[in-house]
Amino acid sequence: MSDVKTPQVEAKKKLDVVVMDQLPGPEPRAESPLQHANLNSLADTAAQSAGVQLRELKLLGHLVLRGSRENASFVKGVERVVGVALPETLQSVEQDTRSLFWISPDEWLLLLPGEEAFGVEQQLRDAIDGHYAVVNVSGGQTLIELSGEQAVSVLKKSTGYDVDARTFPVGKVVTTTFAKTQAIIRRSAETRWELVVRRSFADYLWHWLQDASAEYGLSVQR
Repeated sequence: MSDVKTPQVEAKKKLDVVVMDQLPGPEPRAESPLQHANLNSLADTAAQSAGVQLRELKLLGHLVLRGSRENASFVKGVERVVGVALPETLQSVEQDTRSLFWISPDEWLLLLPGEEAFGVEQQLRDAIDGHYAVVNVSGGQTLIELSGEQAVSVLKKSTGYDVDARTFPVGKVVTTTFAKTQAIIRRSAETRWELVVRRSFADYLWHWLQDASAEYGLSVQR
């Protein structure tokens, strides 16, 4: 009679995860959600006197990090790999070409150069233990930069969130309604804002911003 053994976990092992490099090389060519809008043809870099400037910061790496602050491995692993500590509620931090946004009590968004996303995702998986998630959503989002003396006026038309400097200082970030969709809004400087939007709504939001900015003078930037 053969022995029947009950399966047991002999040692803690990390789950195998399929990691996809979304920018593998020149073929196929990566295209931003606003590629079809041909923004370079609209760009007028000489129009610095316009009240509003718009540009797409395209093909950035977007990594969603999920984890608990009570997981020391998650907290320390993110800081070691990314180079900055997890920001507190409604805050953001940045260093060089990387920005980290607070999204919810257990969620953060890391923005970095697109060519770094694949490697950083792998480094995070190697550095963190326990219950966590790292998801590359680079292909599903883009970032639109809104700047200029009248940028806040455009925002006041577009969202019900209070964007006054007294309640929305530099570094603050929120996820809220924007026109008939939603966006992650971050104030990156006194007269500069970043809007992280889903790919499927990027065209709609871009045209909304163009229309809302028209009365102040609009310059599309490269």
